[in-house]
Amino acid sequence: MDASKAEPGPRRSGTPGEVWLRPSARKRDAPPLSRDRIVEEAVTLLDTEGADRLTMRRLAERLGTGSTTLYWHVKTKDDVLDLALDAIFAEVEIPPEGGQGWRAGITALINGWRAVLLRHPWSAALLSRPMLGPNVLARSEFMYATLLQAGVVEPHLTAAAYGLSNYVIGSGLMQATWPANAEQDVRSAARERLHANRERYPALAAHGPLAVEGDWDTSFALGLDWLLDGIQAGIAGARA
Repeated sequence: MDASKAEPGPRRSGTPGEVWLRPSARKRDAPPLSRDRIVEEAVTLLDTEGADRLTMRRLAERLGTGSTTLYWHVKTKDDVLDLALDAIFAEVEIPPEGGQGWRAGITALINGWRAVLLRHPWSAALLSRPMLGPNVLARSEFMYATLLQAGVVEPHLTAAAYGLSNYVIGSGLMQATWPANAEQDVRSAARERLHANRERYPALAAHGPLAVEGDWDTSFALGLDWLLDGIQAGIAGARA
């Protein structure tokens, strides 16, 4: 058998983000199974079972093919995760240009991003990976361009973008990993503990996040407003 025509076998462990820097395989080498179909099935698997359960073998089984066939399109599991992350970012709507003001645009983008993280709870824990896919970059470009147009310049531009990104990622990760159906029990236990130690932790006993009633949506909206207020104050100060 001509070794040059043999199907590719399992590859070495990959590096996160490498898929965006590697040349695409020649289309003539690709069998009927498409990368888009692989990614779609991977997102479904991740949504239902989580990142820990994703393997090339299990993904191949769901696609009704052999693991070797996947390697025509994706060389490693890291490729699959990077492609899946970028695919879900396509669900984040990019606000239309003009007429809404920079705060409204950023707010819409961040709220859309949060909604995607909650629809795909596996994703927040993976956002430390290099984010170089076209869907991610298009939304990052909107954020940076909108802040620039609003008057945010370096070094505050990167700080503002990081602050917004880290806020939505942290919030999404916390909510996604919160024990299901356990919120009331956790809050009750926290209140009891803080009340018993209120002399040591008076601020937490009176105002701590587990000691008072609240909801995720309201807390997130208030926190986002505070961040945007700070950015707006910085813009005003730079123009003064």
